[in-house]
Amino acid sequence: MPVVNVHQAKTHLSRLLAQVESGEEVVIARNGKPVARIVRVEKQGKRQFGSMKGRIKLDDSFFDPLPEEELAAWEGD
Repeated sequence: MPVVNVHQAKTHLSRLLAQVESGEEVVIARNGKPVARIVRVEKQGKRQFGSMKGRIKLDDSFFDPLPEEELAAWEGD
């Protein structure tokens, strides 16, 4: 895992990002002390509507109207 100072990171950002894309982690240091780590972002799977069906159960009271006091709080009154 390479450690680069802030100036090097600013100067060679594209090269560092290419390293990260290939799976390497890069640490950015200020005055020789590690401050941040750049890591590859994991791809997120495509969301599918209805994928939680059967995993969540709502009580029937969930659909009851809110009491006036709570409704006012939600509406910012």
